[in-house]
Amino acid sequence: MVMASVYKVNKGVCRPIEFKGLKGVYIGVAAIGLIALLVLFAALYILGTDIFLLVPLIMVLAAGLLGGVFRLSKRFGVHGLGKYLARRGVPRHIRFSSRSVFVSLKGGYRGGC
Repeated sequence: MVMASVYKVNKGVCRPIEFKGLKGVYIGVAAIGLIALLVLFAALYILGTDIFLLVPLIMVLAAGLLGGVFRLSKRFGVHGLGKYLARRGVPRHIRFSSRSVFVSLKGGYRGGC
């Protein structure tokens, strides 16, 4: 008796992970931010902060966090924020005070293109 194998085809293999509009890294950023707000809530509650002040404060901070993360996700896309931050770290100009850096290179200057 021959048993036929049925395999489910995963059609989104090369696509980035997405959850409710958040793509890639932004899911982790939102999760870490919400966990940090939960820890902040617990710490302030233990310190004795009034609950009627604490809950709206955490809600406003969570709304700001999620709004900011969604805005970054929409503006930069999956890999755009990393590229943007990397581009900011590259200097526009490199200034040398002497030619010794270039003279000491192996092979020397051969001219041309």
